[in-house]
Amino acid sequence: MLRLTLVVLYTALVFGANPATADVAAAEAVRAGDMKKMVFHETPKAVPAIDVVGMDDVPQSLSLHGGTWVVLNFWATWCAPCRHEMPSLDQLQGSVVGRDMAVLPVATGRNPPQAITKFWAEAGIVNMTPLRDPKSELGRAMGVMGLPVTVILNPEGAEVGRLIGDADWGGPDAAAMLTALMAP
Repeated sequence: MLRLTLVVLYTALVFGANPATADVAAAEAVRAGDMKKMVFHETPKAVPAIDVVGMDDVPQSLSLHGGTWVVLNFWATWCAPCRHEMPSLDQLQGSVVGRDMAVLPVATGRNPPQAITKFWAEAGIVNMTPLRDPKSELGRAMGVMGLPVTVILNPEGAEVGRLIGDADWGGPDAAAMLTALMAP
């Protein structure tokens, strides 16, 4: 019994003292506009260790972004709402330069690199580097059932929130919610 108590106490101290823990209550309190669709988890969810690939087919692990907050967006070139929201994600990435956050757009399913490159040029996407999940392995493992889906990962790489559908990520509502979530 004493051992169990010590384990519980140690766990509480570790999580309570962790500066990278999400301030979900603060983020929920400031949700407005499209960010009202964001659903936060009581407990962060583990993300499967499944690599995505770059435009050059070289595998890339999400763990490369450990220590930073990640806005992980699942999208597709053929998805109209995805195409609509992508410029705002690019704007978000451009506004967080130097902060501990990265916006990672992952084209899931059949999205030929040429189609991604063409869309990037048409939409004027300049701040993000596209990634691909060609067999939808990561998307399926994370329960992505439709597109777009945006998942917020804490610096430990665990999912703390999920927004289904498109949203304006470049506006003040997203900035307020993300700033509150990432507050120390």
